[in-house]
Amino acid sequence: MVKANGLRFRAMVDGPPDGELFILLHGFPEGAESWSRQLDALAKAGHLAVAPDLRGYGLSDAPEDVESYSIDHLADDVRFMITAFGRPAAHVAGHDWGAMVAWFFAGRYPEMTKTLTALSVPHPAALAAASRDDEDQQARSRYVGLFLEAGKAERVLSDDEFRRFRQMFRSGPSGDAVPDKVIDHFVRSVSRPGRLTAALNYYRANLGGGGGGAWAALTEIGPIKVPTVLLWGDQDPALGRRAVEETEKHVEGEYRLEVLQGAGHWLQFERPGEVSLALTSAASK
Repeated sequence: MVKANGLRFRAMVDGPPDGELFILLHGFPEGAESWSRQLDALAKAGHLAVAPDLRGYGLSDAPEDVESYSIDHLADDVRFMITAFGRPAAHVAGHDWGAMVAWFFAGRYPEMTKTLTALSVPHPAALAAASRDDEDQQARSRYVGLFLEAGKAERVLSDDEFRRFRQMFRSGPSGDAVPDKVIDHFVRSVSRPGRLTAALNYYRANLGGGGGGAWAALTEIGPIKVPTVLLWGDQDPALGRRAVEETEKHVEGEYRLEVLQGAGHWLQFERPGEVSLALTSAASK
């Protein structure tokens, strides 16, 4: 357990205590286990890898109010987690909502971000623009409307023993990339009282209210100035090409886009070797 920002976070930790620190942030609707293979790879490369259950997930604390899941609080969780390990900065990586937090953290706290590795999710400003006027991205993002509906989303996702929840991990070309036992663990986690709502509050706190002001909170981070890598699967069912290609406009630091041909959304499981290589390569920056 790690204490940070007034909360307790359960974290998976591997590697030597004096190694380069990596903070690995999972997305919806996962947990720290989504980074298991990368934890092992980083540790074997001599780095200290930390993958927490984000607030509301797993065994970490779960505040009840929606506002507690705003991007400001989520970024500060990362800030205080880094200092909890006695470091002034870290390599930060994120997938899905974890990537959104990582982008925001790197923009707000560049002095604490050695490198940024974003999986699947492009820069928030590029994604916001595509969500406004790109028909392809709008179609891919329709599920967000359901997630914003308190009560209804919980019923739909938990109905029939979490059948729809489980189907998310089989969407696109992912197939059986995410092991059944891992999905079972995530289901058990969100089936605890209040936990599915906590996970959905990431959407409600940051994308609710019609999308205008809330999107502004996510996009007012300015250009990213740290070394950055974006990994994107070209068969991702949720994130389209336009925002990915326009991300470079929002990065002033060294930037590289890696398009993983034939990959979907769950990159840590679908392409574990390529994700691990991107992370270990970041340590040389």
